[in-house]
Amino acid sequence: MDYDIERPYGPLIETTARVASWNVWARHGPWPERERAIIAVLAAAAPDIAVLVEAWEDGAETQAVRLKEALGLPHHRFGGADPASGVAILSRWPLTRWDMRRLGGAELTVADAGLAVFARAEGPRGPVQVFGVALGWKLGHSRQRQEQVRDLGAFVRSAAGHEAPVVVCGDFNAPPDSDEIRMLTGRAAVAAPGVVFYDAWEAAGDGTPGHTWSGANHWTKPVLWPDRRIDYVFSAWPRAGGAGHPVHCELLGTEPVDGVIASDHYGVLADLRY
Repeated sequence: MDYDIERPYGPLIETTARVASWNVWARHGPWPERERAIIAVLAAAAPDIAVLVEAWEDGAETQAVRLKEALGLPHHRFGGADPASGVAILSRWPLTRWDMRRLGGAELTVADAGLAVFARAEGPRGPVQVFGVALGWKLGHSRQRQEQVRDLGAFVRSAAGHEAPVVVCGDFNAPPDSDEIRMLTGRAAVAAPGVVFYDAWEAAGDGTPGHTWSGANHWTKPVLWPDRRIDYVFSAWPRAGGAGHPVHCELLGTEPVDGVIASDHYGVLADLRY
């Protein structure tokens, strides 16, 4: 078939799936009040899939279970070397083919290493392949995060197929101009062959810096770090019909709920063709 310059992906899909990515800060600070704010913000956003970094499990009680009924996201998976702070994927649709990988060298502590959780959401118009990610947090650990991104690329290649959208979300602890993020967006040597993504904020945000770690958030002020955009929704190069391409992206949790800012990070909400 000849290449159609006007419609390289065929007729574009007009429907979308809504994906939220948010570091919810475990049980730090006044977490019951924060959790109510998190629920209120996510309920208003109505995502189909939510990736929560620094989610927690505590024996029979889990944050995902506490949130999923209130949000209408009945399916979930959780992974984490430390139950007090892992990655949860919540979904409106059944989740299958769950897997988890530690990212980075074995010499790193649990706090410094990266983590990726994979689940396949069996949506009404086909599957959505979702990876929830947390990378090492230290400002000086770009080299370690690059290693973690290479491990993530290998994980994506091994776990995800080419027939459905691939979405990679989470807290990467690195700004868009860092080497580790440039590896994911094709501005540097990619993490693995064929693994390259659109940054939803860059493609469909409002043109502002989109800082998810911001001095405007009073929870961040004691840390004395610069304002940065470090939380992302990435989607793989579009499939047929443009599936996976971001058409809208905004921040979550920038305003207080009943006087409470929900987390030390702002979240990211993206609408992707689906």
